[in-house]
Amino acid sequence: MIIWLASYPKSGNTWVRLFLNSLFKSKDNKVDINNIQIRQFPLRYDFDDLKINVDNIQEFVSNCILCQDKINLDNSIKFFKTHNALWKSGDYSFTNLENTHGVIHIVRDPRNIITSVKNHFFKDTYEDAFKFMTNEKQSLGSRFGKEVTDLPTVVSSWSNHYNSWKKIEKNYLLIKYENLLSDTKSEFKKITNYLKKNLKLNFNEKNIDNIIASCNFENLQQQESNKGFDEAAIDQNGKAMKFFYLGPKNNWKEMVDPKMINKIEATFQSEMETLGYL
Repeated sequence: MIIWLASYPKSGNTWVRLFLNSLFKSKDNKVDINNIQIRQFPLRYDFDDLKINVDNIQEFVSNCILCQDKINLDNSIKFFKTHNALWKSGDYSFTNLENTHGVIHIVRDPRNIITSVKNHFFKDTYEDAFKFMTNEKQSLGSRFGKEVTDLPTVVSSWSNHYNSWKKIEKNYLLIKYENLLSDTKSEFKKITNYLKKNLKLNFNEKNIDNIIASCNFENLQQQESNKGFDEAAIDQNGKAMKFFYLGPKNNWKEMVDPKMINKIEATFQSEMETLGYL
């Protein structure tokens, strides 16, 4: 069964993955940004046994749940990152309750996301980034090419993405990026309490505190500065872009034009009010 780490891009998914990876995989309670064993779904090799052409969108869509059925044959709990919206296409969908044990849904204020989208996806203007965030058919292509791993990701618009995942009430936990910044310890404790409740697990509290300390954003930035980050995007000049870049310094009030802020707030008003951003 799968616990999804679901988020719109640039919302803190990697930060949560690093915490969980250290919680379950680290022997010394320390974060290593280049040893994340919680991966994304789907990857190309997930479909190998199905003998289908995953570059054919119809074959991919119609076999996504069958692929998860195969992954879940051992009945063990697995964490998967995804930036996919919980899409539906005819009789098919990204996942179902039979394959889902729960969802840790990571969200971020769209006024802050737009600054990261502009930087990370090479948008020339905030207007271009806004079009990206409001495109209901928005997808992300493979970063590496067909010969490696990635498959296209259907992110949809920011509002569609948020609304699609919050519909899963089964073992659902909402984590806000802003709370991770302001009170990292309390937010990560929410995650461990969620795991205790839904997986019947017990954790050493001292180990948790050590991991949380190691997950300090400045430490992540320092690691990236010292040895790079394997998952960093490549810029148009072939150089790795800083991943742990804007983080706590990402202040939309200082970076985004007031007219664009008004546009974001008007477009996403309902969702932002629900989340307490307005």
